[in-house]
Amino acid sequence: MTSALLPTYARAPIAFERGEGAWLEARGGARYLDFGAGIAVNALGHAHPHLVAALTEQAQKLWHTSNLFEIPEGERLGRRLVDATFADVAFFANSGAEANEAAIKMARKYHAAAGHPERFRIITFEGAFHGRTLATIAAGGQAKYIEGFGPKVDGFDQVPTGDFAALEAAITPETAALMIEPIQGEGGVRVIPHEDLRRLRALCDAHGLLLIMDEVQTGVGRTGRLFAHEWSGITPDIMSAAKGIGGGFPLGVCLATAEAARGMVAGSHGTTFGGNPLAMAVGNAVLDVVLADGFLDHVQRMGLILKQRLAALQDRHPGVIADIRGEGLMLGLKLNVLNTAFAAAARDAHLLVVPAGDNVVRLLPPLIITDSDVAEAVTRLDAAAGRLGTHLRGAAE
Repeated sequence: MTSALLPTYARAPIAFERGEGAWLEARGGARYLDFGAGIAVNALGHAHPHLVAALTEQAQKLWHTSNLFEIPEGERLGRRLVDATFADVAFFANSGAEANEAAIKMARKYHAAAGHPERFRIITFEGAFHGRTLATIAAGGQAKYIEGFGPKVDGFDQVPTGDFAALEAAITPETAALMIEPIQGEGGVRVIPHEDLRRLRALCDAHGLLLIMDEVQTGVGRTGRLFAHEWSGITPDIMSAAKGIGGGFPLGVCLATAEAARGMVAGSHGTTFGGNPLAMAVGNAVLDVVLADGFLDHVQRMGLILKQRLAALQDRHPGVIADIRGEGLMLGLKLNVLNTAFAAAARDAHLLVVPAGDNVVRLLPPLIITDSDVAEAVTRLDAAAGRLGTHLRGAAE
């Protein structure tokens, strides 16, 4: 059958019908252990009963009213996020790209409101991924996403991560902000050292710049803290979050200090669907679980166990696995074989992982995984690595 869908995805030939916890069931009944979680989206796994109950209850009452009216569950979710973070205000959207668009506009408007509209440029970092809109592909700066879509949106300057001489040279009277992911997900699970994040905060303070933290993939408990920047002891001025915050329901948010958001007055930004009652009900249900006592401790413990077992796996397959990266339950395997081939071999072993840049595969399991899930995943990774290692040895001979 010829698909009517635009062919922008190279889809694996599997269709899933249902899921529970960290497991998915495909048509025909085959079960897969999900260590991709919809690219870090299904933070609480599949069909989490608390999320199902929240969505079902809300769906029986009210789906949409628009932001022309008050949305009480949105007020509640915004307050909870503000109380749990550095922020004073929240703007809800539908995705990470939209949350980043809001962050970019907010940073520019901050300076314009202060009488400096010339300060609109934002420095970003090589290997970044901030979304697929015209502005966010320009922010990411990767040619493979920009090519063919006309002139690159102006206002973004990329520098290498960790190159502070290049960064300081890139700061001009037109610079408004720095924008960075504390761990580059799409870029290959490359962790920005905590000391580097502290230096970025200091640079912003010294030059009157805003610090934007893109926590679309790293946020909502993924690294064992509510947000990954917390490990460095600094706070941003603006932060985007999405993916895990909706637990599978489309939801993004831009959080900011009152000072950073001072230019975002009535009419300056908007959204039709962002913050609708369905999304707000699910977002509040996600926070019920993630903010519960012991939950983030569980993520840290599972992340440590998984990383230790991956280190043993690397020792067994040094020809396949070159390095282990990441924090918490956002881990990556840097490979000596093609990452797409490894992902396919893992899929053949009924384990789902996600390819990334720099020839890495990401392990982004639901945050509710257990010891037995970790053991099963490593067994299946072992099988995938063993299969590829056999091919390598055969090719060498």
